[in-house]
Amino acid sequence: MDRVVMTSAGKVRGRAADGVSRFLGVPYAAAPLGPYRFAPPAPAPAWDGIRDALEHGPTVPGPGYPPPMARILPAVVVPGEEWLNVNVWAPENAEGAPVMVWIHGGAFVNGSNSQPTYDGTAFARDGVVLVGVNYRLGAEGFLLLPGGTANLGLLDQVAALRWVQDNIAAFGGDPGNVTVFGESAGAMSIAALLAMPAATGLFGRAVLQSGGRHPVLSAATAVRIAGHVADEVGVPVEELRQVPPQRLVKAQQELAVQMQSAPDPDRWGEAAVNGLIYEPVVDGDVLPDLPTTRIADGVDLLVGSTRDEYRLFIVPSGLMDGATEVTLQAVAAKYGLPVGALDAYRAVRPGASPGELLADVVTDWLFRIPMLRIAEAHARTYVYEFDWASAAFDGKLGACHALELGFVFDNLSRTTGLTGGEAPQELADAMHRTWVSFATSGDPGWEPYGQERCVRRFGTTVETVHDPRGDTRAVWEGIR
Repeated sequence: MDRVVMTSAGKVRGRAADGVSRFLGVPYAAAPLGPYRFAPPAPAPAWDGIRDALEHGPTVPGPGYPPPMARILPAVVVPGEEWLNVNVWAPENAEGAPVMVWIHGGAFVNGSNSQPTYDGTAFARDGVVLVGVNYRLGAEGFLLLPGGTANLGLLDQVAALRWVQDNIAAFGGDPGNVTVFGESAGAMSIAALLAMPAATGLFGRAVLQSGGRHPVLSAATAVRIAGHVADEVGVPVEELRQVPPQRLVKAQQELAVQMQSAPDPDRWGEAAVNGLIYEPVVDGDVLPDLPTTRIADGVDLLVGSTRDEYRLFIVPSGLMDGATEVTLQAVAAKYGLPVGALDAYRAVRPGASPGELLADVVTDWLFRIPMLRIAEAHARTYVYEFDWASAAFDGKLGACHALELGFVFDNLSRTTGLTGGEAPQELADAMHRTWVSFATSGDPGWEPYGQERCVRRFGTTVETVHDPRGDTRAVWEGIR
C-alpha cells in the first residue's frame, strides 16, 4: 500500500507493508555537484506533484574494500547525483515516536545508507522512526581546499539532522526525542557532532559504536594532504574543484598505498598515525577543537566496542598469522606502553600467538580505550562490549569490528558473510531491544560507567560486569 507524506520540499510516496512504512532516497539537500560542489549543503530544490521514494537513492563514489575484505563488506553502488538523501522507516500510524538517525561507517571513504544491514524495518516494527543518512565521503566531504569550507561531510550530517527536525513529525516521529547513532567512522562523526556548534540542540542522545582514536586532522595537515592530492592528480590545488569525483577517488587509493608503505609523520601529519587520509578537520570554525575536549553537556551517551575489533583488519589478509614477537614489541613501543604491559595481555589470553596479542593491543589503543576515555570524561555515559565470536575465517575473526551491526539492527540474515553463518537470534533480540530502550527513555537497562566501571557485555550471555580486563585497561593510564 502506498503512503504519501508532505516534506518541506514536496510530497513523497513511500510503501507500507506489515505495519512499516518505507521512504527511500528522499533528498535532504541539493545534489552537491556543479555550483554546489565543495560547498556547504544547500536546500533540496522543491518539486511539484508526488515524488516516488520507493528505491534507494544515489550513493557517494567510493573505492570499495579490497579483496578479501570486499567479500564480507560488499559495497552498494547506486548511480546518480543526489547523494545527499535519507531513508526513513516508520511505524504505520505512529505519532510522537522516538527517532533514531543512523550515520554509517566506512573510514570516511566508503559506505552508504543503502547497505542491507542498515535496513530499519526492525526499528520501525518496535516503535522507532529510523532515518539512515548519506553524507559526502572522501575528497568530496573532507578535502580542505584553499578558501574552502572544512568538514563538508559533517555539515551534510547537520543538514540531515535539521531535515529531521523540520520533517520527521510528518512521518510520525518526535523531533524532541532524537538519538543519533553510528559505527566506526559514523561514531567518529558523532564525536565531532557533539563538539560542533552547528549541531547543538539537534539530538538529545547519542550512541557511539567502535569510534576510533584521534578521529581528526589539524588544519595544517589537511592543507598538506590537499597538496598531495593535487600532485597525484597533476593539477594545481586550486583546480581540484574541476577534477571529476572518480579521479579523486583513484588518487585517494594511490595515496593510501603510499602512506601505508611509508607512514612518515613529516609527510602525512596525524594521518600517518590515524591511517585515514580523509577525516574531520579541527578548523577552528566548523569543528572548533578536539571532540574529546568539547563533549556536549546534556546529551546522554551509550558507547562501546567489540572484544576483538582489530581482527577484521588483519585476519582476512593473513597478517595476524604472520605477526611475530618482534612485530608485537615494536607496536607496543610505538604506542608508548610501559615495560611489562604485554604481560598483562598474556595473562588475559594465555598461550596466545604474537598476532592474537597484537590484535588485542591495537584493539585497545584504537577502539576500547578511546571509548572508555569518553565515559570517564562524561558523567552520564553507558558502556557496552560486544563479545560474541564469529565463525568466519575458521573462527579467527572473533568478536571483530562491525560484527555487532547485524545484532543492533536485528538483521542477522543480511550479515552471514561476517558472522560465518548461524548467529544467536536471542542475542540480537537483547541488543536491538537495548538500543530501542535507550532511544526511547535514555535508560539501556544498566548503570552508567561511573567509578564502578559498569560495562554491559553482550556475548554468549548478557550480563553487567565491572571493569572487564581491568589490568590491560590500566596499562594505558597516562597514555593519550
